[in-house]
Amino acid sequence: MNTADLGLPVDVPSTALFTDQYELTMLQAALRAGTAERRSVFEVFTRRLPDGRRYGVVAGTGRVLDAVENFRFDNGVLTFLSDRKIVDEETLEWLAGYRFSGDIWGYPEGEVYFPGSPVMRVEGTFAECVLLETVILSILNHDSAIAAAASRMASAAGDRQLIEMGARRTHELAAVAAARAAYVGGFATTSDLAAGFRYGIPTVGTSAHAFTLLHDRERDAFQAQVNSLGRGTTLLVDTYDVAEAVRTAVEVAGPELGAVRIDSGDLLLVAHRVRQQLDELGARSTRIVVTSDLDEYAIASLAAAPVDAYGVGTQLVTGSGNPTCSMVYKLVARAGSADPGAPLVPVAKKAAGGKTSLGGRKWAARRLDADGVAEAEVVGTGAVPAELADRQLLVELVKSGEVVAREPLDVPRERHIAARANLPLSATQLSRGEPVIPTEYVHGRSGS
Repeated sequence: MNTADLGLPVDVPSTALFTDQYELTMLQAALRAGTAERRSVFEVFTRRLPDGRRYGVVAGTGRVLDAVENFRFDNGVLTFLSDRKIVDEETLEWLAGYRFSGDIWGYPEGEVYFPGSPVMRVEGTFAECVLLETVILSILNHDSAIAAAASRMASAAGDRQLIEMGARRTHELAAVAAARAAYVGGFATTSDLAAGFRYGIPTVGTSAHAFTLLHDRERDAFQAQVNSLGRGTTLLVDTYDVAEAVRTAVEVAGPELGAVRIDSGDLLLVAHRVRQQLDELGARSTRIVVTSDLDEYAIASLAAAPVDAYGVGTQLVTGSGNPTCSMVYKLVARAGSADPGAPLVPVAKKAAGGKTSLGGRKWAARRLDADGVAEAEVVGTGAVPAELADRQLLVELVKSGEVVAREPLDVPRERHIAARANLPLSATQLSRGEPVIPTEYVHGRSGS
């Protein structure tokens, strides 16, 4: 059974209210004005990457598809809207039959993106598209921020395993989404069982300091854990004295001890001492796991340490200082009438302060150099240049209201590894800098 089909272990009957009120008031006004059925194109993009980041990571696409499918105004939701007088009766009647029937295109999940990249394109009537703005942005902004942090941490970790363990540092539902995004970005496992249940992500976990403190002696705690979980378990060795704990751990579990975990102190120094001690005790295959408020910089600083795995919590689930990607959802083209055959007209906001956007339905392609390394993100309207035809980035996600691009979570995870590998080497540097490739714009006729 695909565990993703089971749904969250939390009852969320509809995503329709995961929105801002002005989406519904715009709908009401457009219905009254006769403009609600105009064919429209909305695009999701960001004007800039978080300060110092070299690339972004698309994550949450699969959750967006679930949200669009579940965007339904059932009786309870309609009653709420009616009782609060948020919209009028005509609008309530329209909402009662709401089903998104348009098309959605987007960068496939796990792909990288840059300023101006049309990460997602939503097409349909104005009425059906405008309602999806908030929920789409909520998912993409959160998940892409976590995935970008995870990707940076994965680059810093190299071949060493990363464990997501941030559930206790964020909202309980955000924790599930964060674990999913972290997996896309390169983490191997999660401590969050809801994420394992919902998305099939491998789960791990053994014991905390409380378990050691529960027992009269550290040896008793270790023995109890080994008796229960076997010699391959991970023993936490920094409750009291690390050297004594390591000695006791090997005495209890033998050289077959799976791993020891260090959660405090000078991790670089302690890891070296613990590795030497384990080797001297004959536990040469025992792994060392470190935790303790790690981020990508701390992980990179431990590159020379004999560490086998990192457990990351707070910094991961908060985007390592950048909890959002600042993506926006903008109308870029619309028809001049409700006639389905009416041509699209490019539209764009003109404003000061860097908020100007470009009108017209966009395509995107990544130009490669002679060595197959990305050298530019090309975004344009109209016809795609022949030399970029096989490098286009957007794929069809929803066609005429039907999801057509669901995929197992391992697919975007592997896609991200490949996408990151095709970027210039400087993409993985942790030093602050500009986007690793520029965004170039090609203007042409927007088409219909």
